[in-house]
Amino acid sequence: MMGYSQVKIYTVAMVGLLVILSAPTCFGFTDPRDIVAINSLYAALGFPALPGWLLAGGDPCSEGWQGVQCVNSNITAIVLNDANLGGELGENLGAFVSIIQIDLSNNHIGGSVPSDLPLTLKTLFLFGNQLTGSIPDSLSMLGQLTDLSLNNNHLSGVIPDSFQQLTTLVNLDLSANNISGPLPPSMTNLLSISTLHLEDNHLIGVLNVLQDLPLVDLDIENNLFSGPIPPKLLSIPNFRSKGNPFNTTIIPSPRVLSPSPSSPFKTQPPDIQPENQAFGPSSSELPHSSNEQNSVWHNKVVWVAIGGFLILILLALGLCIRMSRRRKEKSSIKVSDHVKNPMLNVPSSNPSYRKENAAPCNENGRNNLLPRSNAKEEKMGTISKHPTPPLPCQLLVGERVVVKPVAIPTTTCTSTSRNANFPGFFSIASLQQYTNSFSQENLVGRGILGTVYRAHLPNGKLLAVKKLENATLKQWSDEDFMGLVSNVSKLRNENIVGLEGYCSEYGQRLFVYEHCKNGTLHEALHLDDDIHEKLSWNARVHLALQAAKALEYLHEVCQPLVVHRNFKSTNILLDDELNVRVSDCGLAPLIPLSYINQLQGSGYGAPELESGSYTYQSDVYSFGVVMLELLTGRKAHDRSRPRGEQFLVRWAVPRLHDIEALSRMVDPSLDAAFSSKSLSRFADIISLCVQAEPEFRPPMSEIVQNLLHMNKINQ
Repeated sequence: MMGYSQVKIYTVAMVGLLVILSAPTCFGFTDPRDIVAINSLYAALGFPALPGWLLAGGDPCSEGWQGVQCVNSNITAIVLNDANLGGELGENLGAFVSIIQIDLSNNHIGGSVPSDLPLTLKTLFLFGNQLTGSIPDSLSMLGQLTDLSLNNNHLSGVIPDSFQQLTTLVNLDLSANNISGPLPPSMTNLLSISTLHLEDNHLIGVLNVLQDLPLVDLDIENNLFSGPIPPKLLSIPNFRSKGNPFNTTIIPSPRVLSPSPSSPFKTQPPDIQPENQAFGPSSSELPHSSNEQNSVWHNKVVWVAIGGFLILILLALGLCIRMSRRRKEKSSIKVSDHVKNPMLNVPSSNPSYRKENAAPCNENGRNNLLPRSNAKEEKMGTISKHPTPPLPCQLLVGERVVVKPVAIPTTTCTSTSRNANFPGFFSIASLQQYTNSFSQENLVGRGILGTVYRAHLPNGKLLAVKKLENATLKQWSDEDFMGLVSNVSKLRNENIVGLEGYCSEYGQRLFVYEHCKNGTLHEALHLDDDIHEKLSWNARVHLALQAAKALEYLHEVCQPLVVHRNFKSTNILLDDELNVRVSDCGLAPLIPLSYINQLQGSGYGAPELESGSYTYQSDVYSFGVVMLELLTGRKAHDRSRPRGEQFLVRWAVPRLHDIEALSRMVDPSLDAAFSSKSLSRFADIISLCVQAEPEFRPPMSEIVQNLLHMNKINQ
């Protein structure tokens, strides 16, 4: 008879043998729970072409699935960065048993960050995707997390107050999103944090919760933080804080009271310091004696008074000099002077231009003064009176230049139907007011260049504010940005969205455009049923014609010529009367080279983009894709369709020259309300536009003529 120990050994051996024998018929070597979790992730991602990955079952650890790392029978890491993944993350990530690293960065993954995350996670990299929604509160459960990167997505809402248990978190990056609100109090629990990146968001409030953290690298640029910067943050080796409206003014101290003789305590004089310690001495450097404090304060007041008196004298002298110069100018300006200096070549009867005194020019002898605002809107009170960024020509003390808007003489891309004035300046404070602090309810859309908000002006007018959030823009100087503003303002055409103004304050760069009531063509075709019903066949031909005219204007009329480089249905806006207004014109310099891959993945990218080449003919290809959307009612790239139908061009081109197949691919909502001749001509234009070789695609002027002919026949 066997003893107890022998029975126990025998039982364990039998159970182990049964597991080994049954494993191959079930899930193989890998833990079945991990297989269920990874199969669920694969389905949520849209079944991408990943070597080894299976929809159901499989053995990731023994079969070597791409990007999957294991220890024994458990999946411990999934690393698939830059793998051109789409889809979403699903809600079953928490089913992984022992995973410690997930890196799905630099892909095209959408949806939200799952609330059910593996509790064993130490590293979570999801940056560079298309994630939306808010940061989940379930972060508080990840007590082993050391690295979290959610930057360069489209996340919104506030940072959750969920850091109580994240005492091991070392690196946190939430930059380049649309996050708002103040910093949560629980951030004080980040006892191991060394790197914190929060730049390029809409965060508000003060920074007090960060002052005692062991930070080595802190970036809070381009937010809306206010108040003083805590002195301890200034000692961080790599601290960046530009682009925030910090209060740096000196607050007058209350009058110092002498201590009462009977009081056992001395009254310590309050520190006289700026709210922002970066602009003044710390409290430890201030004098501790009341007499010395009062003496220093008295000296400061004396010097301020002397300085103010000198400034008044200089202003008076400047006024006298200016009046003297004006008398001389009135008596000495001749007709020849107007010929020599084009800035003076303005009729004296023109009320739109008044020059009290010109600013000194730069070394090249050029006067670069730019009008500050649109005269019409200035009268309406819609443009802030805050000054523009520093002008290239610096003003002398006591001088003042009053310039009302005039047409930029070098503009060649102008239309007689528009006011070609330089756009007006908006302050960041006014735009915050008009957009309700860039609130979610005023959010219009997001794109590669930034986020667009609806702005409600006090006079009832609506504008669209594009907050540029592209990383490329950070490298631009104020002068470069003003050059871009000038170039965009010259693009004046009835089918291009007009630039109304700009903002360049606190490191923020924004464009203010006309507002188009009926959204984008993408929304009209795929999301808005009411507008979709209005898009008859003739209406679609007319929309294609107007969009073609906009590209013809950019490609063949303007000097210098302009390539759009981001032409798609989401950048084609519809005004009150459903007329086309193309957006993002002239912003190609802001588009990073890395976006070419994303453009191809969207279905609008021409084949030559694979070699890094983008020309005017690449815009023509994108225009052909938009025409296909108008024809079929389908998206340029639709993951919800079968694999062979996901990319619209690949699916449609073989059917364009078969009249029966062509008729079947037309948007069903049109109810065949078109002639076969008109349909065939429309398909012929598309076929030419989406030719694989750029040199075989026609110029936009030829396309415009063909669509004009079609439009006349349809009428």
